[in-house]
Amino acid sequence: MSCSEKEETFIEPEVVKALPIINVDSIFINLDEDIIKKKAESIDKVFNNLRKKVGFNGTVLYAEQGRIIYNKAWGFRDLRKRCDSLQVEDKFQLSSVSKMFTAEAIMILKNEGKIDYDVDIREYIPEFPYEGITTRLLLNHRSGLPRYESLADAQWPNRKKPFLNENMIEYYVKYQPAPYFKPNNGFNYSNVNYALLASIIERVSGMPFADFMRARIFAPLGMNDSYIYEMRPDTLVSAYLEGIVQGYYMDRRRPMQAPNEYLNGVKGDKIMISNTEDMFKFWTAVDYGLLVPDSIQDEAFKPGSPKSKKRKDNYGFGWRIPSKYPGCYYHYGWWKAYRSFFIRDDINDKTIIILTNTNKGPNSDHFWKIINDNTNPIPPASVNISYWETKIGSRFPYSSYRGRNVNE
Repeated sequence: MSCSEKEETFIEPEVVKALPIINVDSIFINLDEDIIKKKAESIDKVFNNLRKKVGFNGTVLYAEQGRIIYNKAWGFRDLRKRCDSLQVEDKFQLSSVSKMFTAEAIMILKNEGKIDYDVDIREYIPEFPYEGITTRLLLNHRSGLPRYESLADAQWPNRKKPFLNENMIEYYVKYQPAPYFKPNNGFNYSNVNYALLASIIERVSGMPFADFMRARIFAPLGMNDSYIYEMRPDTLVSAYLEGIVQGYYMDRRRPMQAPNEYLNGVKGDKIMISNTEDMFKFWTAVDYGLLVPDSIQDEAFKPGSPKSKKRKDNYGFGWRIPSKYPGCYYHYGWWKAYRSFFIRDDINDKTIIILTNTNKGPNSDHFWKIINDNTNPIPPASVNISYWETKIGSRFPYSSYRGRNVNE
């Protein structure tokens, strides 16, 4: 009854027996689709030209604003017979791009209070004969240590047996080759620094390096095609790397398959196996602070050496920092007929990852042009980390993304 005490009219609602069929496509238009298509076509044109001119052979992933825009494979697994086409999910040896993953493992232990960047590494490797070298100096390539490759080439008696991280430490103890300079008195990019970091991870965690990487990085991030290649001390070096795309030397009359070799027993500086999609998962985790808090992660992108006119680029923790492109970070790799490239533009949220299985190919200038191309900019997209967590069954304890504008 209303206030006027008049009876209100009640209308019986009509029963809808069947819902009308609506074509969603007719009322929803993906406004980004055309831009993404144009961007992908422009990248495809670059690699099509590189394939024709220099025989580019490998896989490529380009992402912008949280979206994978381009993911394609070019060429063959078997370059001698020119058959067995590469696929985007194929696994490659990452060469020195492995270093960013080793640095991440060190940061995980730092965040747990198990590593101090600035104490002598003899806290972790007591028998090491060189004084004044810290974990930070290893991360920044400022230890001054000579190359383990030269030491092994001169002293290792049997190339059919793998040379491992523990052998490397034993040889530095036994032979004590002269350093290039005193610790922190210069910069010298050298694989020994990151091989020693892998040994520190083993000593501190009590786990083999490969097991630590799998348990603390690869498995939590759903990097199911990634692992650290291992050779046991009681086995002989196999003829070739097993289970991955084979590398080829192209500077001969006919492509020659790259053999496995004894130095592949040293881990931390190289010899990680992965593909482009897994590597992009890793970058997403780094970008959203899923493995360590931002306060720890940010140190990876800080210059580790003083400014110098002689040095074009600086080095953080597993990342090179170019002076030419502010806000960008990158790393390249070359090792035994594998070449890899990882370039990140943090300001414009662009990432390009290239994995190849040849010792020769296009230089990085072509890839920087793609990064610096600002035509057809892609609108931003949120990364649904909570969905990711649910899908792979992980929870990220240091999820800095929770304070950001991200769909949780």
